[in-house]
Amino acid sequence: MTWVRPDGDGAVLSLHIQPGAKKTEIVGLHGDALKIRLAAPPVDGKANAALLEFIAKKVGAGRSAVELASGEASRAKRVRIFGLSAEEVRARLQPKAPS
Repeated sequence: MTWVRPDGDGAVLSLHIQPGAKKTEIVGLHGDALKIRLAAPPVDGKANAALLEFIAKKVGAGRSAVELASGEASRAKRVRIFGLSAEEVRARLQPKAPS
């Protein structure tokens, strides 16, 4: 399994989220999920909102094109992106190899 897969006219991401981090960043892979650290705390949906904004900005999509598909109260989340292929999303979010 991969962390991004095609879904109709878009893509679905499998993510592992670490809220309350020093800064918001893509860390790498966590099993079959893309690991993202979020500076936002996991309180009142703040981390989920920050995640969707971060993903939208990174892939160059409007905020309305990104939605939380599952995992509202979990570190394991699925995010759906409309209007971009899985290949486009993978290229824009690909974790950098350690140097």
